[in-house]
Amino acid sequence: MDFIIETFTGVFKSSGFMSMTLEQGIMIALGCVLLYLGIVKKFEPLLMVGIAFGMILTNLPITGIYHPELWSGTEISYSDVLHHGGFLDLLYIGVKTGIYPSLIFLGVGAMTDFGPMIANPKSLFLGAAAQLGVYCAFMLAIILGFTGPEAASIGIIGGADGPTAIFLTKTLAPHLLGAIAIAAYSYMALIPLIQPPIMKALTSKKNRQIKMEQLREVSKTEKILFPIIVTIITVLILPDVASLLGCLMLGNLFRECGVTDRLSDTAQNALMNIVTIFLGISVGATTVGENFITWDTISIVLLGLGAFAFSTAGGVILGNIMCKLTKGKINPLIGSAGVSAVPMAARVSQTVGQKENPSNFLLMHAMGPNVAGVIGSAVAAGFLLSVFG
Repeated sequence: MDFIIETFTGVFKSSGFMSMTLEQGIMIALGCVLLYLGIVKKFEPLLMVGIAFGMILTNLPITGIYHPELWSGTEISYSDVLHHGGFLDLLYIGVKTGIYPSLIFLGVGAMTDFGPMIANPKSLFLGAAAQLGVYCAFMLAIILGFTGPEAASIGIIGGADGPTAIFLTKTLAPHLLGAIAIAAYSYMALIPLIQPPIMKALTSKKNRQIKMEQLREVSKTEKILFPIIVTIITVLILPDVASLLGCLMLGNLFRECGVTDRLSDTAQNALMNIVTIFLGISVGATTVGENFITWDTISIVLLGLGAFAFSTAGGVILGNIMCKLTKGKINPLIGSAGVSAVPMAARVSQTVGQKENPSNFLLMHAMGPNVAGVIGSAVAAGFLLSVFG
């Protein structure tokens, strides 16, 4: 009997229960909350579920599946990671090297029709204006005491583009990756709640009712040439964005060229799903309790909300200006779609516009700024990398 008691006592003492810290317990509870939001409330579930479960795994004590000390130095020894790293360390290599965000962009490009933006090139300006939140949040972060690279990583949340936020942060501020990724994807899921009040506050009822003319038909040649030309010009100007923007445009070329249907299908489905799993669980692994539970995390969450709000406002304000310049031919609501959450932000423009005028169909018009926002956020990331990288 004594032997049995001693055996169970020894097992309990060597278990994770005896090693768990308060911070780890809090993070596991937070991971469960995020699982609830992803599964029940459907907040970006495809990535949120993976991030939340990765958060739980990395905070379970003495598992040895993730070692933050291997990633804390200025120079990473991938040899040490391969020899001494755990399961999540090996998956995290794809984040640290930028492979996962770039491959996600490959799938996004294959799923997205660039035609509305090509048909209405003016929408590029709306996508650019909607990057206002990136730079406003950057300046606010500097005022709050964050370093330049940290502020740049926080600011990119305003681009409403999770892969771009991860791509930039893994280089400039990897210690903030978990907080920034969670903030970015949480606010992307909340776009239908965040944007409409701002859109209504900055537009008149009359302008919200404007019906726009049907877009011209874009030729196949235009759709094929566009990703090639944009890649060459943009990467020559901002070489740091080559992998991210290049994969976006390659995916779109697979979609439009007409001879790579199988590759386009793979990029949109199988590859996208596999990389999403790896990306989510890897990002969740960085949310180690002792590093995550800080005032910086709270500041990042608040700054991220401000970044989204400023980005929405920037697009709508320029939409108002363009509405006036074109004498009422542009509905300013489509400016809010300049944030790059494709296609959710475009759907919000459609929903708000149709509430004001049931016969209004703004979705395809809003897709132009929406696609421009994807390109704009990648360009903003390239610019910030060139300055702080």
